Amino acid sequence: MQLIKEYVEQNKERLLEELFALLRFPSVSADPKYKPEVLKTAEFVADKLRESGADHVEVCQTAGYPIVYGEKIIDSSKPTVLVYGHYDVQPPDPLELWKTPPFEPTVRDGKIYARGACDDKGQFYMHVKAFELMIQTNTLPCNIKFMIEGEEEVGSNNLGIFVKQNKNRLKADVVLISDTSMISMENPSLETGLRGLSYLEVEVTGPNRDLHSGVYGGAVANPATILAKMIASLHDENNHVAIPGFYDKVIELTNAERNAINEAPYSETEYKKDLEVEELWGEKGYSTLERTGTRPTLEVNGIWGGYIGEGAKTVLPSKAFAKISMRLVPNQVSDEITKLFTDHFEKIAPASVKVKVTPHHGGEPVVTPTDSIAYKAAQKAIKESFGKDPIPTRGGGSIPIVALFEAELGIKTVLMGFGLDSDALHSPNEKYDIFNYYKGIETIPLFHKYFAELSV
Repeated sequence: MQLIKEYVEQNKERLLEELFALLRFPSVSADPKYKPEVLKTAEFVADKLRESGADHVEVCQTAGYPIVYGEKIIDSSKPTVLVYGHYDVQPPDPLELWKTPPFEPTVRDGKIYARGACDDKGQFYMHVKAFELMIQTNTLPCNIKFMIEGEEEVGSNNLGIFVKQNKNRLKADVVLISDTSMISMENPSLETGLRGLSYLEVEVTGPNRDLHSGVYGGAVANPATILAKMIASLHDENNHVAIPGFYDKVIELTNAERNAINEAPYSETEYKKDLEVEELWGEKGYSTLERTGTRPTLEVNGIWGGYIGEGAKTVLPSKAFAKISMRLVPNQVSDEITKLFTDHFEKIAPASVKVKVTPHHGGEPVVTPTDSIAYKAAQKAIKESFGKDPIPTRGGGSIPIVALFEAELGIKTVLMGFGLDSDALHSPNEKYDIFNYYKGIETIPLFHKYFAELSV
């Protein structure tokens, strides 16, 4: 551990500057106007893998954005770790809410503010630099393969094809991912599961054109009003999702499992203070920790229609739209939930409008084993680095490719993230603590060390 700390201390300024250079690329995969920058980011990642000591580094083309692959095989008889991450980021909008430019990393109070600082550039780059550390100190104990993609934020549509076509190349004993969070640096944790996802867009159409709200108002259905009513009806008075069949396959946790989840450190007062809300909202009968990690949800991610420019325009819009995501728990299937939603939404639409539901992407929920060699290696690494055992938690987010790796490669995943829930992922002013970044670089080599030792 001392050798690791010394290397990080001696190179800390360079390690930070390299991350800043990565964060300056506006690698937004959702918006085609950023395509040149996304492609430049892939090349940057490939260059840094080569500089760090990886062999056979390749920017692998897909029908969308490329996947960066690299490896270091020191001994075919030793175990192999496949590191996954993504170099694409969420759109920075709304720009006016950022205190500093989203693609000009800025340090305030020991935190790096930039789009992608935590999700996932800061976190996957820890692995690149931890790999460099092991190469430079001659302490790499196992084989490492890297697969860093550019489409995670838009559903990883081409990753499945790449994985199926490269099973031999990607052969490994475990997948290691840092795209998740810890409770805190004082209370380190390991995520043992992730929710699945069904993401779709709805369109409600009324008249064949925008209308004068004075001439036609009160005589023709307003799609924006109808859409609002339809969305409001998707939850009942107890904030349960009101789609028939939605909960049919949900497995209820035992009292013992619920108690274990609620033993994690949590302050409702601090939670509300951080979000500046007076009261929490959610499914009746469940705690916040249960709602955000073990229960399925339905959320509106965006809603629009009609005139939204400056000033006033008295219009009755022809169309209204919304983007909706549903987080799923083990046993729910994304395609089935998408169909349940579509059938229900079409059924509740009044005859005065037409509706269209367009699925975007989805993924399956996963639970990772806590009795595996890889999980035990992560436990030992965190205990040595942080001085205490990690708390097992369930993550509220989704990484659809975890289920893909298990189905196609036959290997499980360890979710060893170093972010915090308060890092404003997908929001303005996303951040990542410099301490967490360095701590990740220090802890990751310990995972490889213990994974190699326990695999003997």
